[in-house]
Amino acid sequence: MILKFKRLLKILRVATKYGLDEIAISGLKVPRTAKLIDTVIFWRDISAPRGERLRMALEELGPIFVKFGQVLSTRRDLIPPDMADELARLQDRVPPFPSELAIAQITKSLRAHPDDLFATFERTPVASASIAQVHFATLKNGTEVAVKVLRPGMKKLIDEDVALMHIAADWIGRIWSDSKRLKPREVVAEFDKYLHDELDLMREAANASQLRRNFAGSNLLMVPEMYWDYCSSSVIVMERMHGIPVSQIERLAAAGVDLKKLSSDGVEIFFTQVFRDGFFHADMHPGNILVSTAPATMGRYIALDFGIMGTLNDFDKDYLSQNFLAFFRRDYKRVAEAHIESGWAPRETRVDELESAVRATCEPIFDRPLKDISFGQILLRLFQTSRRFNVEIQPQLVLLQKTLLNIEGLGRQLDPDLDLWKTAKPYLERWMGEQVGIQGMIERLKDEAPRYTHIIPQLPRLIHRALGQAAEPTSVNDELLRLLVIEQQRTNRMLTFFVYFIATAGISVLGLQVYLRWYLG
Repeated sequence: MILKFKRLLKILRVATKYGLDEIAISGLKVPRTAKLIDTVIFWRDISAPRGERLRMALEELGPIFVKFGQVLSTRRDLIPPDMADELARLQDRVPPFPSELAIAQITKSLRAHPDDLFATFERTPVASASIAQVHFATLKNGTEVAVKVLRPGMKKLIDEDVALMHIAADWIGRIWSDSKRLKPREVVAEFDKYLHDELDLMREAANASQLRRNFAGSNLLMVPEMYWDYCSSSVIVMERMHGIPVSQIERLAAAGVDLKKLSSDGVEIFFTQVFRDGFFHADMHPGNILVSTAPATMGRYIALDFGIMGTLNDFDKDYLSQNFLAFFRRDYKRVAEAHIESGWAPRETRVDELESAVRATCEPIFDRPLKDISFGQILLRLFQTSRRFNVEIQPQLVLLQKTLLNIEGLGRQLDPDLDLWKTAKPYLERWMGEQVGIQGMIERLKDEAPRYTHIIPQLPRLIHRALGQAAEPTSVNDELLRLLVIEQQRTNRMLTFFVYFIATAGISVLGLQVYLRWYLG
């Protein structure tokens, strides 16, 4: 209890030092209160911009608050742009913890000292983040690996700090007039979930394994292999990846990497993850991306740090593809309809009003050259416009928008003339064709086939049982019978389709053979 009280006092001291109270009160209609506080605490200097002061306060409060700032910087739909831009600078600003603690953590988790586990183990960490740090090592068979070690005592520290954040969010929610829009309680709850997910490094290892499997055989993206015999919830060991950080453009150019291709490849990787897999790396800032310069893999992206991954279901993917293509075609009515059909805008929303708001947001942007249009910023403005219509912004879309901003910024850093629209549109149109066309239908039938092979043999028995119970009708039996009939009708339609499809294919092949023999034989 005493430690919690001391921690609270430190938070209050730092908040006062950097004028966080002044930032909070600026959202209230109480200018006299703000003036009184400035008069009482006259010795502090709060002349720096509010975003800079917020960033400096979080840095002083330690790793958990730095991580909070990093996550908060992605919520541009909730916080002002000046704060989001400043908080984005918190990446890779966490000092490493002593190597002795890392060695102790490895020994505890893997039940052996690093010197016994590895042929070599570098004491000096190569990278440090708010949750963990990385050391290079070599397995006894000569394989080079990277060892990621969770900061010791993180769970206890996180639980204590997040509990205080929940209290602060509750206070802000009660007194700040803008809290309904900024949703401080929801933001802290989302941060709480992210942190506890990242505390389990086995989850990160599993994410990496899934992403590696998705891009197996790809010539676009490389993902390190996980060595499961050396993995636990607080230590993971993965393949060491060699490459140049993607932000070091001069080094990449000197190594012979095609920057224009690298830029367009990044866009394709993003859309492949989103629309093909529905599973995407949601923390793709430059610190987590390398580019291979080895002769066999020259120019391929290398992904690192898989603590935050986004997922999309088929409904999300369909919604996004319709919106993206509607943007490309400047079909604002379709954008409005997609919002309402998805349920994210209230059913009573008037299509014409939402269409007009979307047009007012997008049309000025489209009058600029395509290469100067920021797709991520369009999504951001649409999110902001959507507040007027009580559109519910889904967490997975916030992650997606943040990732798209990262990819787009990175792509234009590599190639200032990158036309994201020109690069993405063919991919989206091809994906939509695969989903809506005959190929998409066949793929869905394949996916459903195992289910129907299990259900079809049971249908006669289930129908007989349902008919036998018809003499004593109940609402449950009626509902069961109705569902069975619907299922049977659906199965019959699918079987009929298969029969017609196979018959048509057979007739086509037979006709082709007759044609070839008649004219060529």
